[in-house]
Amino acid sequence: MTITANPTFNAAGNPVIDLLSRHRSIRKFTEQKIPAQLLSDLLHAGQCAATSSHVQAYTLIHVVDTAKRERLVELTGGQGYVASASDFFVFCADMKRPTEAAARAGAEIITGTTEQLLVASIDAAMMAQNLVVAAESEGLGICYIGGIRNDPAAVSDLLTLPDQVYPVFGLCLGYPDQDSQVKPRLPLSVIVKTDSYNSEQDNALIDGFDATMETYYSERLGGNKSSNWSKQLKPLFTSKLRLHLKEFLEKRGLGRQ
Repeated sequence: MTITANPTFNAAGNPVIDLLSRHRSIRKFTEQKIPAQLLSDLLHAGQCAATSSHVQAYTLIHVVDTAKRERLVELTGGQGYVASASDFFVFCADMKRPTEAAARAGAEIITGTTEQLLVASIDAAMMAQNLVVAAESEGLGICYIGGIRNDPAAVSDLLTLPDQVYPVFGLCLGYPDQDSQVKPRLPLSVIVKTDSYNSEQDNALIDGFDATMETYYSERLGGNKSSNWSKQLKPLFTSKLRLHLKEFLEKRGLGRQ
């Protein structure tokens, strides 16, 4: 299979591929509320995502209380759209429900494994992405909120999350009040390899991608940011390490073995 460095999206005019290729994060929303029936339909679409062994190891907390929304703005580092979006959900990896169900069925359950942690985290992410695609197909905007993990213990207390459950990320949903640009992605040949992991050509391609991102940041709304992909990564390996997560997860009965 030959993969071009800069593929043309949706050459066949497929509306689903076109929708996916136009994804962008929205951080400014109108005051319009999502109708209850539409929100229910979106959640059902999310449920239809693939799930490991049909475990469905996730729980969503729909945060509607204004005070709790404002507190979550603080806990996520001042992200105001957590409060201003029509709806906000905290996606939780949930091994409480399935392990209790297995116990009721007569199993001598084993808890706290890394595999269970991965299954629940992946299930939550796949459910969320299904919901996101459905939402964008209805003209809604979304924004994932990884800042939920800044202080997962405080978030858990706020939402009364039990052991075997942890908050993975948040999700803003609402009607867009901005026209954000689509952010470029790495060349496919950097992320898709044939038969083995071969990165010999990657540095040159990433240098080119960094130049693309420099242009993107200088030309997008505001045009006041000077950065690129590689520079954006630095905090993830220096300051935004969230080293508290290991201890937190173990205290919640997750990932201990």
